[in-house]
Amino acid sequence: VTVKAEKTGAEATYRIVGSQEADPMQGRISEDSPFGRALVGKGLGEKVEVEAPAGLIYYTITDIQKG
Repeated sequence: VTVKAEKTGAEATYRIVGSQEADPMQGRISEDSPFGRALVGKGLGEKVEVEAPAGLIYYTITDIQKG
């Protein structure tokens, strides 16, 4: 899943994986994490809101790859 941060415009690509495979430094986020839960079930162009220690962060999904 590729997302674009609403505030900064920065894009990042993540792979959603099970909790045992998660490694955020390598772009693999757990489906059980707040970010993973926000992304699961969403579609291309949808906006997601993620609760982070610094407050709410808003992203738009710009690409989805299945594999």
